[in-house]
Amino acid sequence: MKRILPLLISFLLLLTGCGGNASDESYHQITQETAKEMMDTQEVIVLDVREQEEYDSGHIPDAVLLPAGTIDETTAAEVIPEKDSTVLVYCRSGNRSKTASSTLAELGYTNIYEFGGINTWPYETEP
Repeated sequence: MKRILPLLISFLLLLTGCGGNASDESYHQITQETAKEMMDTQEVIVLDVREQEEYDSGHIPDAVLLPAGTIDETTAAEVIPEKDSTVLVYCRSGNRSKTASSTLAELGYTNIYEFGGINTWPYETEP
């Protein structure tokens, strides 16, 4: 019994820790295929979080630019007025989009979907 109790406590702490991390993630990661399907079938805001010159070199049609480093309560509200809007977030390779998605979730946005980077986007882009 003395040997089982510490193992049981460790196991419960491990489960609590894993559960806590999973529930803290307040945005969803989706595939590019799922993102494209959502763009085609529902009202979404496609958010490009790269820099202006990257956006100008090519972006997903109808994407709105909001560089990751500029996201705060004010800039986010200008682009995403409703906190329950469905927002699809991408960047070049997927790093900045994860950071931006996390920031938006911390600001209270509830339907954030991160789908990686445009460098692997197999669908249409525009200049």
